[in-house]
Amino acid sequence: MKIRYYLLLAATVIQFGSATAQNKILVTAHRGDWRNAPENSLRAFEYAAAMGVDIVELDLKKTKDGAIVIMHDGTINRTTNGKGVPADYTLEEIKNFRLKNGLGRVTNNPIPTLKEVMQALKGSNVKVNLDKSYDVYNEAYAILKETGTLQQAIFKSEMPYDSVQHRYPQLIGKIIYMPVVNLDKPDARKVITDYLKNMKPYAFELIFTKDTSAILADNKFITQTGSKVWINSLWASLNGGHDDDTAVEDDNKKDSWDWIINHGANIIQTDRPKLLLEYLRKKQLHN
Repeated sequence: MKIRYYLLLAATVIQFGSATAQNKILVTAHRGDWRNAPENSLRAFEYAAAMGVDIVELDLKKTKDGAIVIMHDGTINRTTNGKGVPADYTLEEIKNFRLKNGLGRVTNNPIPTLKEVMQALKGSNVKVNLDKSYDVYNEAYAILKETGTLQQAIFKSEMPYDSVQHRYPQLIGKIIYMPVVNLDKPDARKVITDYLKNMKPYAFELIFTKDTSAILADNKFITQTGSKVWINSLWASLNGGHDDDTAVEDDNKKDSWDWIINHGANIIQTDRPKLLLEYLRKKQLHN
């Protein structure tokens, strides 16, 4: 009951501030609040929503009988007390396994389904970023329609527009969508402009090992269309070294979170959601 109360409270705060906070930075919790609950667990997503994040990120896999469950790795070996790939098991079978916490200890948390997560977060104003979902767009779409949560989900992929349009012509105009663009690649600007010519993405997730791209220096051509800029503060290989550890362990915000903000990010995905929220609120950049 307490978790439900805090979800509703967080939703009220987010909703109140959204109309007047055009300069606010949205926070995405990577695999939920995995420091206080097993990664990709229902509890991790509920904790993240309760602390006030705007988006939770999760990963999709399919079971033997076609259910969509939340699992990052190709196998369940690292994060559960089971072995094998999700497709080895029916939903009933995979529900018998239990997730491990960050110390590798087995907890009482089962592997959740996408349906369970969407039902838990429904009405909270927290969006759900569907990572590793490209092969199961149709199945995910059906679940979102069934649960009445289509507008809370963000589909994503690293594919160019033409490829997504070719594979999912019936969905591309019905879903909230975010391309993932590798700025290290020479065609990065073309990938972005092709999307902008054909649709209005919710955001562009920009990943880079080097921070020298001209797109980082000036990405107003993205934001002036209404699309957002998403930059990860996770491990250094996604952001040219401007990462969470620099912010927290080195206490160097200038070269981490501040750098990301100063390079146009409207959304930051983090492994430190609580600390990032506190920092942004001190700077009046989050509600």
